[in-house]
This record gives sequence, structure tokens and C-alpha cells, in this order.
Amino acid sequence: RTAAARMLVRDAELYVFDDLSSALDVETEQKLWERMFQRRSDATCLVVSHRKTALTRADHIIVMKEGRIEAEGTSEELLERSATFRELWYGDERQSE
Repeated sequence: RTAAARMLVRDAELYVFDDLSSALDVETEQKLWERMFQRRSDATCLVVSHRKTALTRADHIIVMKEGRIEAEGTSEELLERSATFRELWYGDERQSE
């Protein structure tokens, strides 16, 4: 988080985040991404994440499986046509049942 804070002090054209919000509670995570995309709307953000909050805001998602690209699209498109994406999306909910 410290590295991310340092990175955000400056304006840039590209930001790279690797699972930045994984340790945050749902409410804090939502605020983080809302503020991130409001303040950096002109920048490109490359986000590595499996978290729904980040995925729903993405305009382009690449699903990787065994080192290969399996599918690409928005979260809505991938929920329709990618079994791997559906497993990631619903995995937490199904485990708690």
C-alpha cells in the first residue's frame, strides 16, 4: 500500500496495481476504486485482481488460465461465456454455502 501511495502522488498515464485491494473490507475497497477512477479518469490502469469491485469497473478484462489467455471482454460478457470467469466471480459465494 505504501508503494501505491507513493505512485499516486504523481500524475501518470499508466498505473499498474497487483491485487491492491485484496486485504481491504468491501466498503473501503469500493471507496478506493471509486476515488481512483474519479481522479485518474484520463490514465490507463492495469489491474491484476480477482475482486468483483475491480472487475466490474474494468472496461476490458483478460482471463488467464495456465499461462494462456482464455477469454477477453467485460465482466458481463465474460459471465455469459467464460466458465473460468464464472468460477472466479461466484467462487467465494459458493464456498460459503
